Parts: sequence; C-alpha cells; structure tokens
Amino acid sequence: MMPILAEGAAAPTVASRDVTDARHDAWFRWLLTATALFVLVSLAGAALSMLWGGRSVLAHEALRFFYSSDWNPVEDNYGALVPIYGTIVTAIIAMLIAVPVSFGIAFFLTEIAPRWMRGPVGTAIELLAGIPSIIYGMWGFFVLMPVMREQTIPWLDEHIGPLPVIGALFRGPPIGAGMLTSGIVLSIMVIPFIASTMREVFLTVPARLKESAYALGATKWEVSRDIVLPYTRSAVIGGIFLGLGRALGETMAVAFVIGNSVNFTTSLLEPSTTIAALIANDFGEATETYRAALLLLGFVLFIVTFVVLALARLMLQRLAHKEGGR
Repeated sequence: MMPILAEGAAAPTVASRDVTDARHDAWFRWLLTATALFVLVSLAGAALSMLWGGRSVLAHEALRFFYSSDWNPVEDNYGALVPIYGTIVTAIIAMLIAVPVSFGIAFFLTEIAPRWMRGPVGTAIELLAGIPSIIYGMWGFFVLMPVMREQTIPWLDEHIGPLPVIGALFRGPPIGAGMLTSGIVLSIMVIPFIASTMREVFLTVPARLKESAYALGATKWEVSRDIVLPYTRSAVIGGIFLGLGRALGETMAVAFVIGNSVNFTTSLLEPSTTIAALIANDFGEATETYRAALLLLGFVLFIVTFVVLALARLMLQRLAHKEGGR
C-alpha cells in the first residue's frame, strides 16, 4: 500500500507544479508582449501627435508643404523642401565619409593592429559615441569652420567650381557654414557607431576561413573583400543604416555649423538648414501657426527616418533570402 500512496501523493505535486509553471510562463509571455506593444504604441503616439499638431498647416498647404521651398512664417507660407533637402544631403555626405573610414578602423583593429593595441583603441572608439553632440557642434564652429572658410572652400571654389557637372555643388562664398561642413561633423559623430558595429561583426568571422585564404596567397585586401565582407554583409549594412538614422536626426551639432538658412541652394558651401536644426532653433519662440508647421515638420522627419530604416530592413531580408537560396 505504501508505494501506491507514494505514487498517488506524487502525482498531485507534479501536476501542481506544471500548472504553476504554465501560469508563470503565460505571465512572462504577456509581459514581453506588453513591452513590445509599449514601444509600438509610443512610436505611433509620437508620430500621430505631431501630425495632429500640424493638421492646420497640412490642411492649408496640402501637398505643397512637401515640395515648396517657400518658408516664410511672417506670411504663413510653409514649404519643407529646404529642410528636407538639407537633412538628406548632409546625411549622404556623412555616410560617404563615415562608411569607408569606419571600415578601415574596424578592419585595422581586427586584422592589422597588434593585440596590445586592439583593446585600448577599440575602447576609445566606443567612448567617442558617448560624447554629447553639442561638443561636436562647438568643435565644428570654432575649429572646423575657420579651416573651411580660409582654406578648403577657396580651394574647392577655384579648382572644382568651374567644372561643368559637379561644379555647382562647390561654388559659394567662403562663409564656412554649409551642408558640407555639417556633413563632415556628422561623419565624425557616426563613425564610432558604425566602426564599433563593424568591429564586433568582423570578430565573428571564423578564423579558419581567413587562415585558409591567407594560406592560398590572398592579401589582406582580398581577405577583407572576399571573406570578411560577404560573411558579415547583413550585419554591416545594418550598422551603416543605424549610423544613417543617427545622422538624419542630429540636431545641435548641425545647428552650430549649417548656417540655418531657409533659402534653397544646391551648393554644398552655402548655408542651409535641416529639419531637426530648424525645429530646435525656432520652436521656443514660434507662434501658434508656426509651431504647427514645426510639428508637421517633425512628422516629416519621423517619416523620412522610418522609410530609411524600413528600406534597410527590406535590404537585409533580401540579402538573407539570397544567401538562403545559395
């Protein structure tokens, strides 16, 4: 009788524990679901609140708001073409500079640098990401702008300005403030993010793959091009678009060096503005209608950033699909 009682007594204990574990697992699942929904609701709430705040300007300007360059708060005319153009151009300049430099830093730290140097330099690169943006802006204003005004811009205007196609991009007065200066500052700001991401993913490449390539006589450039980049392509692209998202939304550093002009210009050497810089400079003293226009401009920045990150996600999915097909 004792074994039968023991088995009968053990069965309720096991069943009770299973019920408790299932209940805890359900609570944990609902908690994680709530955190994910909280992020989605917060993003949607922020975007819709900006759209609702700018509804009066959107109703008045309609689609003209997105393609007009007439930004005149005195006459209540608002066209967002100049800040949209400035945001995209400065971000593109930043990425053109930051991506190859970040790749060079990451490959140097993983393949070329001595072991005693990799740790300190890698840590220093990561610490650069924590520097406040206003520090970069002050450096750009007091150090980079004089260099651009006295040396770089006169040289560009003299040697590249007369060229037939790209010359219009590099003609302008030696002011120092402009989209090119802003792009350079942004590139320095996003390099730590991209370089750190590339460094971490480069370290995941199996050593046997690289050693096999070296054994076959491959150079370091060939190893980086044919082994490292194909193996880490998806993660590298993700890191690049992460830096691009940071460049699109940067505010204070750009406000210091872009010149904050709402006049449209194709020259990279003349003052312009970005969405974030325009909002930061004018929101505090804006009237009710002007504040609505700035809120609508914030919604445009949200959409631009969302589209860029969505395209990055789509690109990564296509790469993953191709790699899976292979």
